Amino acid sequence: MDSPDLALAPERGRLKMADIARMAGVSISTVSRALAGNPLIPKTLRDQIVEIAQTHGYVVNQSARSLRLRKTDTIGVIIPLAHEAGQMISDPFFLEMVGRLADEITRRDYLVLLNKVITNEPGWLDRIIQSHRADGLLIIGQSTQHEALNAVAASYRPMVVWGAPIPGHRYCLVGSDNREGGRLAVSHLVARGRRRIVFLGEIDAPEATQRYEGYRKGVEEAGIAFDPALVIPSHYTREDAQRAVEGLLASGVAFDAVFAFSDVLALAALTTLQRSGKRVPSDVAVVGFDDILLAQHSTPPLTTIRQDLEAGARIMVDLLFRRMAGDSSPSTISPVNLVARESA
Repeated sequence: MDSPDLALAPERGRLKMADIARMAGVSISTVSRALAGNPLIPKTLRDQIVEIAQTHGYVVNQSARSLRLRKTDTIGVIIPLAHEAGQMISDPFFLEMVGRLADEITRRDYLVLLNKVITNEPGWLDRIIQSHRADGLLIIGQSTQHEALNAVAASYRPMVVWGAPIPGHRYCLVGSDNREGGRLAVSHLVARGRRRIVFLGEIDAPEATQRYEGYRKGVEEAGIAFDPALVIPSHYTREDAQRAVEGLLASGVAFDAVFAFSDVLALAALTTLQRSGKRVPSDVAVVGFDDILLAQHSTPPLTTIRQDLEAGARIMVDLLFRRMAGDSSPSTISPVNLVARESA
């Protein structure tokens, strides 16, 4: 037979915290703490309160709880793509980076809120911050939004950005040595007798610009005359890289190596060259950048500049949680290394 208290329970689905408090014979604040798993509430009482709530279909209003506590237990992961609206979150680099960030975030019992931003409209970042949907933000790439990031850095501390160091940046930055990566790629190719080395990619975002600068430095160090005909623009998608390489082949410009901005572009170049009858690496050597998981599974496996995405994600999340706690956190630029495989 039901107890008198339970018999007084309201209709299923309409239970309020005050009803649970009455049935359990405790205060509303005790119910709130028990449902939040507060260890200050004895376990026996916590279990009793949770059982009452579950029996009568009570669901914690997370929005109200977040407003009350000013805490969402959520981290926002933002991918700004104003410079490349056609690039998808399904891009292998983003998939790997978001996955590694999500692993680190969920390990701390936080949720992940993912947002792709393609606007250049002023104030977009302020609006995300003012929505209070996340306790902190992780930004993957600076795109063309350096000024927007800088503008909020002084007043909004719980934000960490993946990207390239730019003089005067005020936000906390985590990234890799892009210039040295470009230089290493060219040096590796030159050491294998390559002299007509293509740079494949755009130079409209900080990381891309610095990889291109590394390419130029490597060419200069090798004593090779810079040839602008070997700089082949390509958007950041596989399809555009294929079109760019097809156009290069049709142009008749002589080349014996390709250094691509990313592994995605390098893999597109590799398959396009092979379809055209070029042998990789006998006719054309190919080097990428990132060392995503797909790089070692191509045919032939891709030589690439490795940036440690696992460590990068861990550092980003560690620094963000330090900033959320009010501590200081320095920007961090990690070294890169060349992974030699059969494509070069």
